[in-house]
Amino acid sequence: MKEQSQTIPILLILVAAIFGAAAQYFFKQGSIRLMEVFILKNYYLIAGLISFWIVLALILMSFRYGGKMMVVYPTYGTTYIWGLLLAHYIDKEAVNPVQIAGIFVIILGIGLVSYQR
Repeated sequence: MKEQSQTIPILLILVAAIFGAAAQYFFKQGSIRLMEVFILKNYYLIAGLISFWIVLALILMSFRYGGKMMVVYPTYGTTYIWGLLLAHYIDKEAVNPVQIAGIFVIILGIGLVSYQR
């Protein structure tokens, strides 16, 4: 039995991870405005919810295209990397060498957990 390629599921889940990080950013911005803006007019919260719905759809598509759980979920862990990049480039949060090392540990961990022979 031929093993199904994980390329499409991985690409889908990487896009899902970007949307997941964006959703967290939107929720952060929405929470800042929670007391000022009526919840149904808090467009950041709405954007966060829509982003998470997109994440769900992409995860489902990833599995539909043959994604293996041991590949898909570790790859979704790149959300932490995308979140760090959003915080740094949009909110101008400082990134230190330990965090950079953490990015490499995340990538190494994803590779090790997802490795298949």
